[in-house]
Amino acid sequence: MTSVPKKRAPRLAAGRARALGMPTRGTTNPNRLRRVDRWILGTPWVAGAVRDAAEPVVIDLGYGATPVTTVELADRLRPLHPALRVVGLEIDPDRVAAGKAVADPPALEFRRGGFELAGLAAGVRDFPGPALVRAFNVLRQYSEAEAWKYWDELCARLGPDGLLVEGTCDEIGRRCCWVVLDRGGPLTFTMACLPSDLEKPSDLAERLPKTLIHRNVPGEKVHAMLAELDACWATAAPMAPFGPRARWAHAVRLFADRGWPVLDRHRRWRLGELTVPWSTVAPDR
Repeated sequence: MTSVPKKRAPRLAAGRARALGMPTRGTTNPNRLRRVDRWILGTPWVAGAVRDAAEPVVIDLGYGATPVTTVELADRLRPLHPALRVVGLEIDPDRVAAGKAVADPPALEFRRGGFELAGLAAGVRDFPGPALVRAFNVLRQYSEAEAWKYWDELCARLGPDGLLVEGTCDEIGRRCCWVVLDRGGPLTFTMACLPSDLEKPSDLAERLPKTLIHRNVPGEKVHAMLAELDACWATAAPMAPFGPRARWAHAVRLFADRGWPVLDRHRRWRLGELTVPWSTVAPDR
């Protein structure tokens, strides 16, 4: 009986790390990530991670079938640093080719890569690590345990003051949730929405990050937070004639008045946003 020869693993170029992860569905749309980009620019300690970086490299991890949201990210963050470099990473070679067709190196580049960050991780060839990694709609296809694992791995690859912004949004960017992490782990949790698109704040539960989406059950912190927001939204019903944004802002004010640790202020609430410390929603691991 003739034995079937084993397939050899493909050899990679010297010094090149294997792209880690699985291709995403690839769904993307223009302006899909405008809410998170606006929040990055409008949140001083997050924008400062890019503005104050010695090497201001921003990575858009898993940008999808078209590079449009990476191009938008580069345009939006350009005012933060004159030497800003935005690098879009994808595992699918066809998606990388689509990105390279609109690249403008060194300001805007596209590479094949995944969670290993395609040679841009801290400590690779003396590179200090990225100032910011944006990873949206990437981890939903993984298990909760894998999502925690990739959080840990990505955080370890950040620059000394680098940040990871990881989250999920709907197809047109009207409902979004994300977590900001540094090398030490999660820092904050943000919800952002078009208030007129909601019946109640807990509608955003479908867009919770993978580390939280299965925890929206009684007894978990994120469930308690969403239930309290729904109660505040109901109490804010008299504000409805002034529009959904006014009602959302009033509901968040009530939420804060009830002792919840809200980190942002009225100007952000009017945009349909709410940010709290990670400890407010953190599940037991």
